[in-house]
Amino acid sequence: MRPKPAVPESEELFRSRLDQQINMRHALVRLACLIDWAEIERTFSEPFTSGRGRPALAPRLIAGLLYLQHTFDASDEAVVNTWVENPYWQYFCGEVYLQTEAPIDPSSLTRWRKRIGEEGVETLLMATIEAARRGGVMKASSVDRVIVDTTVMPKTIAHPTDSRLLEKSRQHLVKVAEEHGLSLRQNYNRIAPRLATQIGRYAHAKQFKRMRRAVRTLRSRVGRVQREVARQLGELPEQAQAKVSDLLARTGRILTQRTKDKNKLYALHAPEVECISKGKARTPYEFGAKVSIATTLKEGLVVGMRSMPGNPYDGHTLAETLEQVGILAERKPVIAIVDKGYQGVEIEGVRILRSGQKRGITRTLKAMIHRRSAIEPAIGHMKMDGRLGRNPLKGALGDALHAVMCGAGHNLRLILGTPTPACSSPGGVGVRHYPSAQLHELGHGQVVLRVVRPPRADAEASLRRTRINVVHRR
Repeated sequence: MRPKPAVPESEELFRSRLDQQINMRHALVRLACLIDWAEIERTFSEPFTSGRGRPALAPRLIAGLLYLQHTFDASDEAVVNTWVENPYWQYFCGEVYLQTEAPIDPSSLTRWRKRIGEEGVETLLMATIEAARRGGVMKASSVDRVIVDTTVMPKTIAHPTDSRLLEKSRQHLVKVAEEHGLSLRQNYNRIAPRLATQIGRYAHAKQFKRMRRAVRTLRSRVGRVQREVARQLGELPEQAQAKVSDLLARTGRILTQRTKDKNKLYALHAPEVECISKGKARTPYEFGAKVSIATTLKEGLVVGMRSMPGNPYDGHTLAETLEQVGILAERKPVIAIVDKGYQGVEIEGVRILRSGQKRGITRTLKAMIHRRSAIEPAIGHMKMDGRLGRNPLKGALGDALHAVMCGAGHNLRLILGTPTPACSSPGGVGVRHYPSAQLHELGHGQVVLRVVRPPRADAEASLRRTRINVVHRR
């Protein structure tokens, strides 16, 4: 059943509203006023076609939790638990009065992600772009010039090795046989784990002949278990046959693949994982999905972000990325600045500037090309401050949803770090709000500061003589 429309709540006699208890100049309070929650509620309500059953949770609550999760790098459990402790998070999610219990079970976020799909998270990213425009963080014309690059979004999997994949396949096959009552002549529960451990020790000691011999032995043991389960596949009910057949097919791929093969399986539970090399000395190979990112040239705001399954050539992803930018920002880019990995690609109506390009480059275009590397720290912040460095969501759909939400979280961090106008007049000229992260380092808690500047002088002398007076502390 569709969520109930939000209606103004009547005043309670013995409870104070949140807006009467918190600092209304807090960055999250101002951010809540910039986001178009009505459009998010409309998009989130579309998947509900039935009029029966219990009404769904408020879309603003779910959208707010997803925003906070990717802004402050929190897991599903952590974002729900922190929501109970933080009144500013509650106000951001649309609560009127202070709540003392968790609003949802953390597993509800998993079901909501599947329900809203890629269209829903793109709506969340679009709302952050619109909020940045309203807050003065970017101009509408900033979308005309974008920087495009790709990176790897690593999946939450163990580093793939032959011994680990073979042992994991055997464990799953034995478990399936026990669940459905299939008889195995031997399950190798004692021998196989010892072999897998010994393979790692041989590799560490650089005794590669012994290591290869142990791998061959382990592979033959796993092959016996696989063939026994395959012979008894017809005895299973039809519903279980499809699941077991898929497991047997993946185990067969692991048994037959070799080092130099292409399209290898790197995780038994995540067949969509690719091995991608970006030429980094510290991480020669990364296991995950390729992600294409588009940011504005001046502000570094993410205006397009999507996963590219299959590890395609960077140049083949440019058209899709620019198309997404035109949809989300409602304005098609005119100039796209890229690196040398996009050679040989031309997009109609868009001028492509590449690193190292010389012919026909004016001084202005040269400055744009030099600024191409500004996207690299943005990617680094998304991996270190956000959740782009590790994707815990399952499947190709999880890759698509996680990539877009990482872009939305980056935009919100930029908006929170920029002074924005308050919801209502703060009652003072020249009042500026500093982000809570900076104030926490100063040890002041949440403070509103007034910056009093001396008479006009050169910029450096003016900065040295700036006096900061605390005008309000809560």
